[in-house]
Amino acid sequence: MRAPDGGDVMLRWARPGDRAALGEICLRTGDAGADATGTLVHGELYGLLWAEQYLVLEPTFALVAVVNGAARGYVLAAPDTAAFEALLDDVWWPPLRERYPLPGDGTEVDRRLVAHLHRPLRTPAAVTDRYPAHLHIDLLPELQGRGLGRRMIGAIEQRLTDAGCLGVHLGVDPRNEHALGFYEHLGYAAHRADGTVLFTKRL
Repeated sequence: MRAPDGGDVMLRWARPGDRAALGEICLRTGDAGADATGTLVHGELYGLLWAEQYLVLEPTFALVAVVNGAARGYVLAAPDTAAFEALLDDVWWPPLRERYPLPGDGTEVDRRLVAHLHRPLRTPAAVTDRYPAHLHIDLLPELQGRGLGRRMIGAIEQRLTDAGCLGVHLGVDPRNEHALGFYEHLGYAAHRADGTVLFTKRL
């Protein structure tokens, strides 16, 4: 597959050196799929909250789309959400809470992300009992709408299935209408509650 700039798009499993790129992708798609760069001072918070931990804690479930040697999209997953959230509590959140104490500074978005860092949401057992794995995908605009997302979701679903996972879930901002249609098209069932849209699928 060719990228708009003429480079080839390659899918590969992530490497430690992709960490900064994952943070950038997360920031540039963080505002319901749009670029969140201008909305906060500490732009690195997006990657620290929602992307980089997968490369550290679940590296075998991190797939990247690479153009000219640089990651421009990813799909990240954890096969056991409850265990992953416990690991975040043990090793990932504590140093970040020291680095970003409450109530935070910068913009309202900065403070909201810092609050989330100190009080992360827990996935209910009613979800994880039937859909224990979770995933999320972000592609920079130049790679969107070209069938790449479908390929990446298929690859991570297969890896989760090979690991013995029977179900997967994810959350979507209801403002991200493109993502809502994307997951429904891939066979995910939508459940609206608590300001988000939960998607579930049996594997």
